[in-house]
Amino acid sequence: MPVLPPLHSPRAAWRDLRAVMRRRSRENTIAAGLSLLFTAIIIFVFFIDPQVNTAPPVTITYVDSWSATRTDAQIKADQIKDQKARDERAKARQEQFQEIANTFGIEK
Repeated sequence: MPVLPPLHSPRAAWRDLRAVMRRRSRENTIAAGLSLLFTAIIIFVFFIDPQVNTAPPVTITYVDSWSATRTDAQIKADQIKDQKARDERAKARQEQFQEIANTFGIEK
């Protein structure tokens, strides 16, 4: 006693599908076509999506090179100079935001 239906060729399955669809109304045929189209689009997107924006962005790391004979005073002087540059950039950025706030009438 077979449990599964007998296997048929793809050509026979296609003919069977066409015969079933011919007996349906026009609306049923359009709905079936749209459902197949939407399913195909979703599967297509699932195949395309993993290939988009998967690589991490390139990061460039700049490394300064100093001599091994630097004294602690030179290191501290460089740190103070770098901190002053960071503070100036932060102050300039803060002034830019303050201009934007003044333009839009935002108060502190």
